[in-house]
Amino acid sequence: MITLKSATVERWTLDNAFTIARGSKTDVDLVVCEVTDGTHIGRGEGTPIYYEGETAELCVEAIEMRTKQNRPISREDLLESMMEGAARNALDSALWDLESKASGKPLWQLAGLPEPKPLVTAFTISLGEPEQMQADAAKAVEAGYQLLKVKLNGENDMARLAAVHAGAPGARIIADANESWDEIDILSMAIGTAQYGVELIEQPVSAGFEDELMAVETPVPFCADESCHTSEDLDRVEGCFGVVNIKLDKTGGLTEALNLMEKARMRDLKTMVGTMLCTSLGAAPAFALAQKADWVDLDAPALLKKDREGGFTYSGGMIHPPA
Repeated sequence: MITLKSATVERWTLDNAFTIARGSKTDVDLVVCEVTDGTHIGRGEGTPIYYEGETAELCVEAIEMRTKQNRPISREDLLESMMEGAARNALDSALWDLESKASGKPLWQLAGLPEPKPLVTAFTISLGEPEQMQADAAKAVEAGYQLLKVKLNGENDMARLAAVHAGAPGARIIADANESWDEIDILSMAIGTAQYGVELIEQPVSAGFEDELMAVETPVPFCADESCHTSEDLDRVEGCFGVVNIKLDKTGGLTEALNLMEKARMRDLKTMVGTMLCTSLGAAPAFALAQKADWVDLDAPALLKKDREGGFTYSGGMIHPPA
């Protein structure tokens, strides 16, 4: 019988301010969950989706309420009994970890995924003045990163992209608008981004306004982030986006993320696997899934002032699994 051992809130400090169109952060609150079968302990981590109204404290409450119900604590049952989000992700991840420890099999094998290998990951360039973003891009490339995720906000974005390109002229670029292009000419923006090495434009419009992208013949593909949480969203985003960003805090765990990955590919949609801000504990199941992704955005542990011991390492622009 599986029971909840603990659900707690942890605060982790970032190495530098993380700034996007919706605001800036210097630390992140996480929910950490532990489950046990009486012999082994499984651990999972979730990052509250603040733009959906989640907080770490509310996630703890949701986990405690779910585990007090008279029904099995299993990954399959969570899909029926909990809403997607960080609470379900933390609990789902803990159950995967518990099964891995109890069976002696690694997560990737249990999930039917390829054996993990180092992956090229994007590195985030926070929103700021063009001069600062240029300096940050140059610093990232000097550290070995060649795929940069550039945060934009719908104001002076071409100058920001030009500055990043100047600071890192050979880098590949993902432009992340975080829903900020509702009031601008998206086609002109998309055409303009191509000259700066942009290969993907993430979430240009607000979730719910995906139809605005339907008639845009863009030279750079659009990627759904806020618009696509689970596989149930695919009907709405297909035809508007060519790529979906799979984040376990949105899907509510690896169990549904695997389903979303499979169904997206059946529709000929490409995928990116990313995370919210998190430690290596939260990034671990995403890293397993990312082995099948077209783009990888798993720099979150590298953005912390200090990660958990024995976590991922970063070198040569790649994320490397723990030894």
